[in-house]
Amino acid sequence: MKIISTLLFLTLTLTLTLSLTTFSKDTYSKDTYNILFLGDSLTEGYGVPTEKAYPALVKKRLETNSSKKVEIFNLGVSGSTTSSGLMRLKWITGQKKIDLMILALGANDGLRGIPLKKSRQNLVDIILFAKEKKIKIILAGMKIPPNYGEDYRSEFEKVFKDLARTHKVTFLPFLLKDVAGVKTLNLPDGIHPNEKGHEIVAQTVFNILKDFVK
Repeated sequence: MKIISTLLFLTLTLTLTLSLTTFSKDTYSKDTYNILFLGDSLTEGYGVPTEKAYPALVKKRLETNSSKKVEIFNLGVSGSTTSSGLMRLKWITGQKKIDLMILALGANDGLRGIPLKKSRQNLVDIILFAKEKKIKIILAGMKIPPNYGEDYRSEFEKVFKDLARTHKVTFLPFLLKDVAGVKTLNLPDGIHPNEKGHEIVAQTVFNILKDFVK
């Protein structure tokens, strides 16, 4: 178990380190509005080129519609749950100042049947740390398939809505709105959006994010 935990930590660290190597020096300018996408494979862009994943597409929309210089940091890691979110957030805030965070974690928690109490606390820890750092937050809601049972499914979805209300953060009801369950918008696995799907996700996120970056 200790070996597995060590390997997971090293994998996440390597992933984050490689991510930062792609950022240009002007990313650190005080005039730049820095946006963090903290998520899992949906955010990472599993199965599509990095530039076709929704965070990159959101940046393109912002560049066209905002007077601010925007930089994004895609810290989506495939397979990750809410348990690794705080570690990643602490890591990136130790590197630079983040102005806004899109928190899009929890889908894998639901699919793995992780106790809701644990997932909720993990998200609370992330939100509270972000607030300490004066980071604005958009919390993305997640949903799980019907076969997990109506009770668990309902309680799972309620976690996100309740957290947004309790901690007074902006709430995006469902990250995969108009994409989930649509065969033509997803990869063959039926879970991850394809390029067309990411275009729709990007527009959904942009619609709620644009008011933060004018």
